[in-house]
Amino acid sequence: MNAIYKVMLPTVVSIAMLDSAFSSAMAQMLKQELVGTWEVVSVVNDNNGKKSEPYGSHPMGYLMFDPNGHVSLQLMRSDIPKVASNNKNTGTDAENKAVVQGTTASFGTYKVDEKNHSVSVHYVGSSYPNWNGTDQERSVAITGDQMTWTDPAPPFGGTAVATFKRAK
Repeated sequence: MNAIYKVMLPTVVSIAMLDSAFSSAMAQMLKQELVGTWEVVSVVNDNNGKKSEPYGSHPMGYLMFDPNGHVSLQLMRSDIPKVASNNKNTGTDAENKAVVQGTTASFGTYKVDEKNHSVSVHYVGSSYPNWNGTDQERSVAITGDQMTWTDPAPPFGGTAVATFKRAK
């Protein structure tokens, strides 16, 4: 038994090292795929079976990842009405509500977890202040120039799936 152990141990150690190296390489591959600018195509929210588009049928925005681990997200409805006074500090309650409910902007840092097909985001700042200083995980899938980004707990409840295309 001891002879088998001596023969098998190097093999087991080698396999473990290869698995670790493979996992690290895969995480690096996903990170490399993420890096760049992604343009929002759609955001669909599912709240107990009720589907909605919180940013409308033609959302606007970008999700950007830099190679140093920084992330920035801007999403907005394309139909937000302009502020009649042409001064964002003097908008009416209704105008301000439309802006707040129709936009999300955030920035922070990210780490890739290839094994879970996810990205962990540390939000440094957000237009939704409840996210400031929080760490949140998002499931991600990339096929060619399309990415889906799943938020299990968006600020409007339910689960949100955002689809992005690589910006050209």
